[in-house]
Amino acid sequence: MDEAGIELLHRPVYGMSQAARLLNLRADGLRRWIDGYSRAGKTYAPVIRETSTGNDSITWGEFIEAGYLREYRAKQVPLQYLRPVIGLLRERFDVQYPLATLKPYTSGKDLAMEVQQFVGLDPDLSIVVLGRDGTLKLADQASAFVDKVEFTDEAGIAGRLFPYGKQVPIVLDPERSFGEPTVPDGVRTDILAELVEAGEDPRRVAELYELPVTDVEQAVRFEQGAMKVSAEAA
Repeated sequence: MDEAGIELLHRPVYGMSQAARLLNLRADGLRRWIDGYSRAGKTYAPVIRETSTGNDSITWGEFIEAGYLREYRAKQVPLQYLRPVIGLLRERFDVQYPLATLKPYTSGKDLAMEVQQFVGLDPDLSIVVLGRDGTLKLADQASAFVDKVEFTDEAGIAGRLFPYGKQVPIVLDPERSFGEPTVPDGVRTDILAELVEAGEDPRRVAELYELPVTDVEQAVRFEQGAMKVSAEAA
């Protein structure tokens, strides 16, 4: 992986609450994944970080890996079980954030399967599965995650994230607007949503920014969803 790719994955982009809002997660839940937690006198190691740091600043690599874990949150299996898988993939691929790179989902599927089997990972948390034709394919949750990520051609790292999928014109890009969500033309979703909430007609806002009206409508929906999660966590 080139130095630019490594730098991007290690770049601090979000605070914990901000990242939780963008991923539609509760901040306390996201903190457990990224930095671990203590309960009833017992300490639980982070799933994403190698060790707990107490730092609420989240790198782009941590954010993307949290986006991966988010796909599995409905499973009735503790995501803590993914910790040794991430650790081994980190070692084998020699990269701090293996789930934020393309290899586990493409050329590294064999290795991902080997690691899963080695740690005895619960099948509900699989990255890859054996298809009926005997070939390895991505598990449904891993496939859903990959469909939301735009990987860079040069380094094979996650360069942009489409939180609702690439069919929805909302994108998170650490190189643009400080990672805040924008529509593809670069206009921040919160700006569009604020204008509509202030009484502007979405069609008028779309004309003002030379955008499809559907982009404005999706921006409003995204911001309303993020606000709902923030309110529930308060």
